[in-house]
Amino acid sequence: MNDETDKKRIAWIKESAFGIWFLSTDTWVKHVLTKALDDLEPLINDRKKRYPVILDVGSGHGHSLWMLDQRFNPEKIIASDIDPKSELRAKENIARCQCEVRVQNDNAADIKLDDNSVDLLFCHQTFHHLVDQERAIQEFLRVLKPGGILLFAESCRRYIHSFLIRLLFRHPMDVQKTDLEYVELLRATGFEFTDQNISRPFLWWSREDLGAFEFFGFLEKQPVREETMVNLVARKPDRVLPS
Repeated sequence: MNDETDKKRIAWIKESAFGIWFLSTDTWVKHVLTKALDDLEPLINDRKKRYPVILDVGSGHGHSLWMLDQRFNPEKIIASDIDPKSELRAKENIARCQCEVRVQNDNAADIKLDDNSVDLLFCHQTFHHLVDQERAIQEFLRVLKPGGILLFAESCRRYIHSFLIRLLFRHPMDVQKTDLEYVELLRATGFEFTDQNISRPFLWWSREDLGAFEFFGFLEKQPVREETMVNLVARKPDRVLPS
């Protein structure tokens, strides 16, 4: 195994065969990806009509590419994924985009882009696959332009550690975080946001019972619970102080 392959193995836990298939399904597109974008968009402060350069980290099958194209009117989307097979899987979705799409095989903790080169960064259900999360979030801050925004949507530790997810999917289990820990990580890195830029949806598919309790009228009612998801819109400050 060469050094580059070893770095990718350490940086990334390859998804299971079931997981790769599931990410291609209408269920994923409708109930996970579309729901996340619908939830994130209202959290954006002072939304612009156009975000010229968008980086999609963990673009996978590329379903998000044409959605980002439609919603944010970019000139270019950079589709970044560590899996070398992602470009082939995303081919049809890339063709649906009106803007230029550039695919690059990247480690999220070592993004091959210049400083201050991206207007909007989309990271959806990717961060919990990463081993070096601290370095990745620093890279997100680095490549965003001052005033650029991060759309961050993640499943939290409670969900990733649940029996069904452990059975069907593959993740680095020791780095999983709660919603509060993700919020603190982004804030400590230097991103700006308030409570009004955070959403914690408790969607049926993110629960251990897959929403059965809600279906039968027994929605979880305890006043304090460990959240299963966090969606957050953060802004890179106009001036980043040196660390």
